[in-house]
Amino acid sequence: MSYEEKRAWVYAVIAAVVPAVYAVIVFGQPAGASAAEGAYVRPLLIAVGAGILANIVAGTLLPRGADRRDERDVGIFRYGTQAGYFVLAAGAAGALLLTLAGFAHFWIANALYLAFVLDALVSSIVKIVAYRRGF
Repeated sequence: MSYEEKRAWVYAVIAAVVPAVYAVIVFGQPAGASAAEGAYVRPLLIAVGAGILANIVAGTLLPRGADRRDERDVGIFRYGTQAGYFVLAAGAAGALLLTLAGFAHFWIANALYLAFVLDALVSSIVKIVAYRRGF
């Protein structure tokens, strides 16, 4: 398994775990309390920071080995990143629609966060599939 494929796996795991913890914290409010009324800014900022920090640390801890990034790695990276951009653009459009419809900041911020999370997951999954099934 190349370094780039390992990196895609780690990115996918972090992109799934960190938002799941955030969702449990924010949406796991006591019964009768609305998540939109609760304090979501601090957990959201912590989740974003934790995701970035975890990816930096994981990238430095992964063993690189002797293999270098070749043409196939570059093509798969581009292919996966482009797939993720489509998801990110759709999510940003959704957040824009929420803004125009006058929704609370809570829903707009979480729609944007969800767009970034889905971008990370889709791009990682597309890269992993491309490595496993061929590109």
